[in-house]
Amino acid sequence: MDVNKNTYTFTFAIIMVVVVAAILSSTYIKLKPLQDKNIELEKQQNILSSIGVNILRDSASLIYPIYIKEELVINSKGEILEGSAFDIDLKKELKKDKDSQQLPLFISEVNQEKKYIIPLRGKGLWGPIWGFIALEEDFNTVYGAVFDHKAETPGLGAEINRSFFEDQFTGKSIFEADKLVSIIVVKGGADPSDMHAVDGISGGTITSDGVTDMLSERLSLYSPYLQRMKLDNEVKSVMSEMDTVSSIVDSIIN
Repeated sequence: MDVNKNTYTFTFAIIMVVVVAAILSSTYIKLKPLQDKNIELEKQQNILSSIGVNILRDSASLIYPIYIKEELVINSKGEILEGSAFDIDLKKELKKDKDSQQLPLFISEVNQEKKYIIPLRGKGLWGPIWGFIALEEDFNTVYGAVFDHKAETPGLGAEINRSFFEDQFTGKSIFEADKLVSIIVVKGGADPSDMHAVDGISGGTITSDGVTDMLSERLSLYSPYLQRMKLDNEVKSVMSEMDTVSSIVDSIIN
């Protein structure tokens, strides 16, 4: 073949493209199990971080079952469904109607107390944002929260994954009486006495609003389940008090 002809150049280019594509495809196929494993470990790491267990990613698979005692899948009516909570892809679920979405819930045990961990996903300025928020056994008080992002502006919206922002959520409440009010990220600073607000990130208004919207949207779907569990706790508390009173009365009579 005459190397000076255009046909040689085109043929050589096509062969190189096919060879390089084959190499890249083969490499991707070989590395995909490792990539999937890293994604799984990072997810376990983030779930644990929401309850204050901060570990290296490589240790996540060992520590995860120590703290995460149960994984549930529920729907927007608060009903428990069959399925694997850990395997649910929120990116795909968000494309469905709210009534059709599968909602993962992780139940952990810290110092012999249960914590309920809700996965989050929303939109920031330049791309998706996500995280996990852990609730106390009262299904109202925030025990911990972690957030992350794909492409937010460094020094501005990207600060949502820093401890100074995440730590503000601890101790806040998502319900007021029996109404879900969620937690608002306030531009210019929140009133310290406001149990439903935290300080926004300076210069990161759109990302801060994204966190607010993400929390409100996700928690609204979990609200029926949380309210039902709150009611169950109240009933159990009343029954326990009645049993205590009954025991005291029996001891006095006897």
